[in-house]
Amino acid sequence: MSATLNHVGLPRDAYKGAATTLCAGCGHNSITNHMVKALYELGVEPHLLAKMSGIGCSSKTPAYFVETAHGFSGDGDTASIGLGQFMHMIRRNVDCTYIIEDNGTYGLTKGQFSATADLGSMQKKGAVNTFQPIDPCAVALALGCSFVARSFSGDGKQVVPLIKAAIAHRGTAILDIISPCVTFNDHDGSTKSYSWVKDHEESIADVSFIPFFEEVHVDYEPGTVRDVRLHDGSHIMLKKLGEDHDPTDRQAGIW
Repeated sequence: MSATLNHVGLPRDAYKGAATTLCAGCGHNSITNHMVKALYELGVEPHLLAKMSGIGCSSKTPAYFVETAHGFSGDGDTASIGLGQFMHMIRRNVDCTYIIEDNGTYGLTKGQFSATADLGSMQKKGAVNTFQPIDPCAVALALGCSFVARSFSGDGKQVVPLIKAAIAHRGTAILDIISPCVTFNDHDGSTKSYSWVKDHEESIADVSFIPFFEEVHVDYEPGTVRDVRLHDGSHIMLKKLGEDHDPTDRQAGIW
């Protein structure tokens, strides 16, 4: 067990689950490690989270955590059989973190193109994709999702703070992580291989560390005023109305 404890008294190893059974080098395993690191640094209490997934290689990911953040899905679940549910989840702004482990292929059924495969990309056996892709981030933005991000499983410095920000977000948070399939989609001609993504990765935002702050609590008597200092050094003045307050008197509510 790791010796260093986070602010809720748990070691990093407390967030780990079963050993992975995915292929060695699978991008999904990197995402698992990034998630463990994010949960440990945030100090999330495992019993307060639910883990959910669809079917396919991505559905194995929640097994590798004691608990995990809200939901994992693959590009098949998201852009094919689950596209309708995905869209309505966003439309209703369900308060959850939705992480897409996006490899552009159906790994469990031997490497067919998924709906996120790019036009002109090539299968391992040489077949070329002739269909326009469904971009889950573009779909999310079109539906008014308030948190949308895309990253690469091999870029832990970016993925970890993005996961932390997604968990902290209130409402639907969509995080599409390109996660190369080393067995069926990591070859020349693939646009979701390790080499292709590394060559074309372009950071469009400075994603920095998101610090943890204890929630500010205050308790004071009715009819009194309290000066409360916030984490950034600013202050707010709070006045608690007394029991003699008349809610029909608009002027009395102004002070």
